[in-house]
Amino acid sequence: MNRVAVFGGSFNPPHVAHVLACALVRSIEDVDRLLVVPTFKHPFAKPLAPFDDRVTMCELAMAWIPGVEVSRLEEELGGESRTLRTLETLARVHPDWQLRLVIGADILTEAPRWFGFETIVKLAPPIVLGRAGFRDPGAGDQATAPALLPDVSSTQVRAAIARGAWSEVEKVVPRAVVAHARARGLYGAPD
Repeated sequence: MNRVAVFGGSFNPPHVAHVLACALVRSIEDVDRLLVVPTFKHPFAKPLAPFDDRVTMCELAMAWIPGVEVSRLEEELGGESRTLRTLETLARVHPDWQLRLVIGADILTEAPRWFGFETIVKLAPPIVLGRAGFRDPGAGDQATAPALLPDVSSTQVRAAIARGAWSEVEKVVPRAVVAHARARGLYGAPD
């Protein structure tokens, strides 16, 4: 049985918390591989950089970590990306895989909006990584998940790029991703 962690997201753009999440899962969880799955079309209609650019940036940011690979599965499936559909497809195509879903504690607050979240949990029990600035809603009133990931978001990164604050971006985004975003003029990057 192959133990495969699935780390989906917009990765718009990928930043150091995404890279650290991959490294943490490969380091501390009992998984053989980690599959990074960029969203093809966001189900909540969030605007995204072109899919090819986000795949390339994920490869630049994370694929150098042993046992981590970037998947274009959601593009192959087409339409709006749904975690449940992605996991069901992986389970059907790879019946020898034991799936786990990697999510940040911040994402748990959105879980009630996810299609079929209860089924997702049964199909791929979550690996929840604590993130600075976010409580784990399942940890009880007093407890919080240990903050393993820094408080950085793609939203903050896009805003910094749009205003040309490259010195801020360079502290939280892998060098190769910064170079790609600049070269492609992504996120309203000034020349």
